[in-house]
Amino acid sequence: MTHEHATPPTSARPAPPGIDPRGPRVGAGLTAVLLAVVVLLGATTAGLVLLAVVSAGFLLGAVRGAQGTVQGWLFRALVRPRLGPAADLEDPRPPRFAQVVGLVVTGVGVALGLAGVLVAVPWAAGIAFVAAALNAVVGLCLGCELYLLGLRLRPASGAARAR
Repeated sequence: MTHEHATPPTSARPAPPGIDPRGPRVGAGLTAVLLAVVVLLGATTAGLVLLAVVSAGFLLGAVRGAQGTVQGWLFRALVRPRLGPAADLEDPRPPRFAQVVGLVVTGVGVALGLAGVLVAVPWAAGIAFVAAALNAVVGLCLGCELYLLGLRLRPASGAARAR
């Protein structure tokens, strides 16, 4: 199930304005290309530097949302003007959480690479590549699904707990 069609449990806070779901998919495609290059570079300083760049992109996405990344800007500037309107908008919180997941995976690779364990660089890139490629190719956002699973597993809010 893709996150666009998943119905998260209701929460006390209203959802922020929706985003075009095609943006995060395009961004995931661009990220997958960069991660594939890291895998090809292997356990090298160049691979570590590029993984750090990708990780910084995930940091931007974690702070500003997927639409606040360089890939989001490229989507808005180059791709979105050539498309029709989005059929539906999606909640930006699951893609933002996915950016946090990407940051953790690539951040661990960068940290281990800086600690001298360069073999972790292509491994972290490979794991992140699988997730980015799944999102870009088939629309399955693993980080978004983790977000929705977390909502489902979270204890019910006040009124429901009082029952």
